[in-house]
Amino acid sequence: MKFRFPTPYTVLMGVIVFAAIATWVLPAGNYSSLEYNATKDVFEISSENGNETLPATEATLDELNITISLETFTNGDINRAVSVPGTYRQVEANPQGIIAVFMAPIKGMYAVIDIVLLVLIIGGFIGVFNNSGALDQGVAALSQKLRGRESLLIVLVTSLIAIGGTTFGLAEETLAFYPILVPVFLAAGYDLLVPVAVIYIGSSMGSLASTVNPFATIIASDAAGINWTVGLSSRLAMLILGTFICITYIVRYGQKVKADPTKSLLHGLDVRSPFKHIHLDKKTEPLSLKTILLLLLFGSTFLVMIAGVALWGWWLEEMTVLFLIASILMGFLQQTGEQAFMKEFINGAKDLLGVCFIIGIARGVTIIMNDGKISDTILFESVQMVEGMSGFAFLPALFVVFFVMGFFISSSSGLAVVSMPIMSSLSQIIGVPTEEIVNAYQFGFGIMLFITPAGLVLPSLAMVNVNYNTWLRFIWPLLLILAVLSILILWVGLLY
Repeated sequence: MKFRFPTPYTVLMGVIVFAAIATWVLPAGNYSSLEYNATKDVFEISSENGNETLPATEATLDELNITISLETFTNGDINRAVSVPGTYRQVEANPQGIIAVFMAPIKGMYAVIDIVLLVLIIGGFIGVFNNSGALDQGVAALSQKLRGRESLLIVLVTSLIAIGGTTFGLAEETLAFYPILVPVFLAAGYDLLVPVAVIYIGSSMGSLASTVNPFATIIASDAAGINWTVGLSSRLAMLILGTFICITYIVRYGQKVKADPTKSLLHGLDVRSPFKHIHLDKKTEPLSLKTILLLLLFGSTFLVMIAGVALWGWWLEEMTVLFLIASILMGFLQQTGEQAFMKEFINGAKDLLGVCFIIGIARGVTIIMNDGKISDTILFESVQMVEGMSGFAFLPALFVVFFVMGFFISSSSGLAVVSMPIMSSLSQIIGVPTEEIVNAYQFGFGIMLFITPAGLVLPSLAMVNVNYNTWLRFIWPLLLILAVLSILILWVGLLY
């Protein structure tokens, strides 16, 4: 029997089992954690020996070897517990058994219910829009205008999504873009790997080279005790050069597939788009006023979403409400009855149900590790590995450490507040600028984002029915190039 790569659900459950086994093998341990209580204006320290309250002063932070400024805590820039350097202690093990393995995806679904609701409402929104027929007409018109210049579409979309990633951490929001862009790229003659590459690589590249992303660079810099603008030139260089490399890589693959579809990595795999494929005629009819209004409402919904996140402090609840309101408005424009509207809305949500399960299962990996008390152990052992190295050896080694840790801790802000107080304390000992430790975190964690099953790659691949092993075959040469570029930029930052 021919081997078939397992589904994303099985892959993620395998990762959960692996994490559970690790809780039996690795020693359990914890760093003491410090959190600011704004109500009482005090620091609260939690450890295995109990809780302690200390004055919220710079002197307290200095005594604990935490380089974060007091203002960073008091103004709310860091609103979660940070690890206290030098406080790691082994604790009583809490190995995770078979029941915990099956509980993990359920707990994970509870933990990400806000993301799940957003995805389901987006699915309903897409279902209502597809029922109008406006997508067919709009894609046909766009493809006519881009005929012979399809590569321009790759350049524009990848660049825009990378800008979103580097500025405000565009990530979960990209799941909404697949139903829009997949038919466009298929109509242009590309395979299903091209739209997922454009969207996911663009987002991951932007996050890797985060410049002003509050969920990565700013939190990490604050946790390391430096201003986020320090080291910005290195991240800008990474953003420009890395995005150029990514676009070139995708364009070359796309052109190869357009010229010879048998060169596609999906050739012979019977992979079909879950979205409506647009068959283009040589001539397209002019767009009606109703179609133009539907397309404007569709596009403006995403523009409002981006503006809300970037400018108005929106997050998942506000975005979910936006798509719900837009769905209702779209139903009124189509003049469909209530029953027809609900049918299309529910069918659209049902199409993305599998994506929701993947998101919940992925969060289960983190839950298993935290419950098994091995997350801090992995951090402690990582510090032991790189301590005592020269600067030129330390930065590539730290890059690898953050790459590996990104597999276990898939949250950029979570990894930053856990690791930066510990790692930044090594900068004076080894003689490495603190900003380069932040950049090593950015680059190492960012490259892991391209492939970590606990992140958004599996939900993204599920949106286009592409297997994880096919994605790995496609992406690994690009990751090697980006890794080399990352290390070179870290070395330049060390010298200058």
